[in-house]
Amino acid sequence: MRIGTAVFLTPVALALLTLTGAARAQAASDSAFSFSGFGTLGLVKSSSDTGKYALYGQPRGADTSVTGEVDSKLGLQVTARANAMFSGTVQVLTKQDGKGKFTPALEWAFVKAQVSPNLALRLGRMGGPFFAVSDFRDVGFANTWLRPPQDVYGQVPVSHFDGADLSYQTTLGSATVTAQLYGGKSSNYVTSNKVELDKVMGINATVELDGGLTLRFGHVDSKLTVHSSTLAGIVGALRNPALAGLSPTFAALGNQLDGTDKKATFTGIGASYDQGNWLANFEYTQRRTDSYVSDTNGWYLTVGHRFGKFTPYLTMSELKVVDANAVNNIPAPTPQLAGLKAGVNLVLAGQAISQKTGALGLRWDAYRNIAVKAQFERISPKTQGLFLVPTNGTMVGKTNIYSIAVDTVF
Repeated sequence: MRIGTAVFLTPVALALLTLTGAARAQAASDSAFSFSGFGTLGLVKSSSDTGKYALYGQPRGADTSVTGEVDSKLGLQVTARANAMFSGTVQVLTKQDGKGKFTPALEWAFVKAQVSPNLALRLGRMGGPFFAVSDFRDVGFANTWLRPPQDVYGQVPVSHFDGADLSYQTTLGSATVTAQLYGGKSSNYVTSNKVELDKVMGINATVELDGGLTLRFGHVDSKLTVHSSTLAGIVGALRNPALAGLSPTFAALGNQLDGTDKKATFTGIGASYDQGNWLANFEYTQRRTDSYVSDTNGWYLTVGHRFGKFTPYLTMSELKVVDANAVNNIPAPTPQLAGLKAGVNLVLAGQAISQKTGALGLRWDAYRNIAVKAQFERISPKTQGLFLVPTNGTMVGKTNIYSIAVDTVF
């Protein structure tokens, strides 16, 4: 079922209604509003100028010169409570977006109804619950790593969705079970190209067990559309009747590359352990699409140990392309076909993102709300991996990434 603006209020409207309602409740309660925030000041440097290191979707990244644009961010959050049942939350986040700007944007803007102690309904803009730490992936202080492993978290181009979710929590013996059903739509810019996910329908389930162990399963279905003038031009050329008359291969390849309203799914399982001084996190994910966007599998394993205020940790991860979803079988006997073949190669090369990463980091809890982190990564891409390169298909080679960051919450 399509969920559009005819059903849901815009996030801006929700924010205004939430704050207005809470302002009326302020007269009856001094605690109607609660304010919080988080921030990261991070610096990154790479050992190579061949490809720039950036988080997925960012058009600018780090090379051999130090930059603060990759990890630095600031988030502000207001929660307004009208009564015991109804509340609303607005979060504004500033970080480098898919256009390369630091424009403040609404990350969350939802109203919540706590229908019963076990059942809650939310409506508006919420964090996309695609990963184990989706709700606090941008809150560096809440995470052991300096940043979430990109071999897993770099597979999904959006971080929030506009729609609704229903969550139910219960206790089974000594286990706490939470189930979430959600639906809506989302959009974002990835290296300046708009990406839309429509007809989003997903489910999550988590089980918290005794002994510090938590298990998770999640799956989401959607329709993917990529707005790229370059891609549209290539697809249009391949579907040209003049080429179709030469061979059905051209139109077939155009259909494979088409990024309009194509099915896309994402599935993940995870486990986390936190008991005493030991901690561990694991996630395994699968991305599948019916478009030129490659099918991928990703995983990571993090193990850490606390020594007082210091927590050293080790992360191993991998992102693997399991299907390119298109094969460039264009013959190139003429300059015109040679140019078209080269264009298709560039599109497919941009999806050749396989890489392996080993990371070693240290977290220092310097103060009750301040953490200082240092992280070293050794990334081995198969071709270009997730690096930004001047020409798609460039071989990046093994690269060292050096990062430091200061995280805070307030």
